[in-house]
Amino acid sequence: MRFAFFGDVVGRAGRKAVTDHLPRLRHDLKLDAVVVNAENAAGGFGITRSTADELYDCGVDVLTLGNHSFDNPQGISVIENEPRLLRPCNYPPGLVPGRGAGVYQVGDYTFGVINVLGRVFMDALDDPFQAVERELNNAPLGTAVDAVIVDIHAEATSEKQAMGVFCDGRASLVVGTHQHVPMADTRILVDGTAFQTDAGMCGDYNSVIGMDKEEPLSRFTTRMRSGRFTPAGGAGTMCGVFVETDNKTGLAIRAEPIRIGGVLSQSRPTLEPTS
Repeated sequence: MRFAFFGDVVGRAGRKAVTDHLPRLRHDLKLDAVVVNAENAAGGFGITRSTADELYDCGVDVLTLGNHSFDNPQGISVIENEPRLLRPCNYPPGLVPGRGAGVYQVGDYTFGVINVLGRVFMDALDDPFQAVERELNNAPLGTAVDAVIVDIHAEATSEKQAMGVFCDGRASLVVGTHQHVPMADTRILVDGTAFQTDAGMCGDYNSVIGMDKEEPLSRFTTRMRSGRFTPAGGAGTMCGVFVETDNKTGLAIRAEPIRIGGVLSQSRPTLEPTS
């Protein structure tokens, strides 16, 4: 199975990067599934029905969220009613709309997606490790599903890497989101799980983590708020990771970073030509 995961979509520039590049990439890499973190898709904070549909329409199968899941009131009904949209699974069960994990069918493959929020330097939700353990047991890799993708939306690189070790051999990919900077540590862990500490964002990197530079700079230099954060609107880079799995085990046999468009150095996986 071949799939790709893309990091936090930030505003219109991020959505445009995905809609411009994903259809061709999906064709060229023969992707069976695409998962995208979209917690900043609507004006930089949260999601709406129209922004979700824009991403689904260009070839995204599942959307994940994070600490801004409920920032946009228009998105709450989407989270509640759209099975292809996940919010972190360690929100208090039974008290928060939506779901934190799902199992999906694409062609001949079944894959699971788990979305979880870290606790270090973040809102202290339920234990992310026990929440992921529960979801891994609900849909075991290699028996119930052909692949498992875990999106850990977290601030601390140590917590993300610990989650990778925790899931090693039980997930196809563990990938971090939230930091909006693509990490250079794409690899396959000892027991076969692909890992990248942070996928990076889909957005304009001529910015401060996707936002127009003036307001973040003002807050850092004066410690005062002079306005709202607004997403930068320049050319966006689509950042993520490509994974190919062993069809018998669901574990990774290939993992490579993806960076297409915008101002970052480019990284685009290719498939070996078939004879």
